[in-house]
Amino acid sequence: MLTMLLFFLVLGALAGVLAGLLGIGGGLVLVAALAWFLPLHGVPREAAMHAALASSMASIILTAGSSAWAHHRRGSVLWPTVGWMVPGILIGGWLGSRFAIGLDGGVLKWCVAGYCFLVGTQMALSGTRTAGGRDSAPRGAPMVAAGGGIGAVSAVVGIGGGSMTVPLLVWLGMTPVRAVGTSSACGVFIGLSAAAGYALQAPAGALPAHAVGYVYLPAAIGVAVASVFAAPWGTRLAHAISGVALKRVFAGFLFAVGLSLVLW
Repeated sequence: MLTMLLFFLVLGALAGVLAGLLGIGGGLVLVAALAWFLPLHGVPREAAMHAALASSMASIILTAGSSAWAHHRRGSVLWPTVGWMVPGILIGGWLGSRFAIGLDGGVLKWCVAGYCFLVGTQMALSGTRTAGGRDSAPRGAPMVAAGGGIGAVSAVVGIGGGSMTVPLLVWLGMTPVRAVGTSSACGVFIGLSAAAGYALQAPAGALPAHAVGYVYLPAAIGVAVASVFAAPWGTRLAHAISGVALKRVFAGFLFAVGLSLVLW
């Protein structure tokens, strides 16, 4: 048990650093690592991918909440946009988790691996973000619809949605720092809705002890606690390393994560 808890803490620290570096990517790393590790500790292999996704989503609640609070204190969260996106996010996260529960673990692994390759390619080819021309908060029905799509996809691949939300908000004119802050706040609600879906819609007895539905509590709690403390270190590193070089390195890392899932 001690070895397992130490693993979750180390994994959470890694995810926190990655989240602090780029604001995205921690969830993808968590899902891959948990998919490999959980079957070694009593989780049936056929349920491991579902458990990895569910536990990642549960841990994101605390991680994203910590990040959102830090950004809020600096005035970097545009709450009107969050308010418009949340209804769609809640519905999308719930339906996305319901959809994922109905899929075979082998299919889910290809969904997550494919998303790793997609985001890795996007990061490898993209340049540094340029500041938006305005910082008015996007509002209206399109933001509700965007929240629904982001919530659904995030629930299926086990992420907080930053790799979709941030580019969308920058494209709509937000400065990058406010896009990241607003995305972090949205991530709290993505985690809540998706984790609730995986917990409450799972079949009875989906996992052994220490679980609620597909949410494996030792993993969710251990990862969340460590990631909250580690994220500031990632933020410091982000200010010391070239943004473009950092993206290239992290793109390669995502390709490695995707490949590990292909081999799972």
